[in-house]
Amino acid sequence: MQKPFTFNVDTDSICQPPSSSTLLVDRTFRILARLGVIIILALVVAIVLEIGVKAIPGIQKYGLDMLTGTVWDVGQQQFGILPAIWGTLYSSLIALLIGGFFGISMAIFLTQDFLPPRLAAVFRTIVELLAAIPSVVYGLWGIFVVIPFIRPLTDVLNESLGWIPFFSSTLSGPGLLPAALVLAIMILPTIAAVSQDALRSVPLKTKQAAYGMGATHWEAILKVMVPTAATGIFGSLVLGLGRALGETMALAMLVGNSNQISLSLFAPANTLAALLALNFPEAGPNEIGVLMYAALVLMLITLVVNILGSMMIMYAQRGTKS
Repeated sequence: MQKPFTFNVDTDSICQPPSSSTLLVDRTFRILARLGVIIILALVVAIVLEIGVKAIPGIQKYGLDMLTGTVWDVGQQQFGILPAIWGTLYSSLIALLIGGFFGISMAIFLTQDFLPPRLAAVFRTIVELLAAIPSVVYGLWGIFVVIPFIRPLTDVLNESLGWIPFFSSTLSGPGLLPAALVLAIMILPTIAAVSQDALRSVPLKTKQAAYGMGATHWEAILKVMVPTAATGIFGSLVLGLGRALGETMALAMLVGNSNQISLSLFAPANTLAALLALNFPEAGPNEIGVLMYAALVLMLITLVVNILGSMMIMYAQRGTKS
C-alpha cells in the first residue's frame, strides 16, 4: 500500500516571532518607501512652483485672453494657444483610439493562447522594443514613410468625401493624421504591456468556468476575460493618453505647426508640447513667461486627465466589488 504524501514543515520556525534582523529590514524598507514618496511629491511641487513662478509675468500680462486667442505672432507680441490646446487634445484622442484598439487586441492575442508560449514571448519582446526607439526616429520615419504612404489614400478621401469635415482638406505634407498615426505607435507598447498584465492577472479558474458553462473561446475572452480585466485595461488607456499629451519631438516634426483649429484629419495643426519645443531656443525675456504659461496649461491638462482617469478606475473597482 502506498504511503500518503506528507509535508515536512518546521512549525517551530513559523510560529516564532520575527527576529531583530527581520524587523530591521522591514523598518528600513518602510522608511525608504516613505522617503521615496516624499521625494517624488517634493519634486513635483518644485517643478510646478518653478514653472508657475516664471509663468506669472505671462499670466499677469495676457490672462485668459491667451487661452482663447488663436494668433501666435512673436513680432507683434500676440500669443494665443487655443489652436495648440485643440491640436494637443485632438491628436491625442485620435492616437488613443488607434493605439488603444491595436494595443488591447495585441494583448488579447499574446495572452489568450493564440500563439505558442515561446513565439508569444518573441512578439512581446518586439512590442516592448518599440518603446525604446527615440522620438526623433519616429519623426523621421513619419516624414519619409508614413506621409508618402497615406497621401494617395487621403487624396481619394478628399475627392470623394470632401464634404465631410474630417476629409475637407488635402494632405500636402505634415498634418494631423500622420502625427496621430505615429503617436499611436508610440503609445502602443504602454497600452499593450499594461493590458497584458491585466489579462494575465485574471485567475485561470475564471476562464475555465466560462468553458464549463459552454462558452466558446471568443465568448470566454470578450464576455469574461476582458470585462474582468477592464479596470487594468482602462488604466493602460489612461497611461497611453498621458504619454500622448506630453509627446514633443515626433509631433513637432509631423503635425505641421500651424495655429489653426480644424476638424480635418489632413490639415496641419499644432500642439502645446511642439509649441514649447520650437519657440524656447529663440525666446526672449518676455516670451519666457508666455511659454511657461503654456507649459503650465499643458501640465494642468495632463493632471486633469490623470485625475479623471483615476476617478473612473476607482468607480469601476467599486462597481466590480459590489
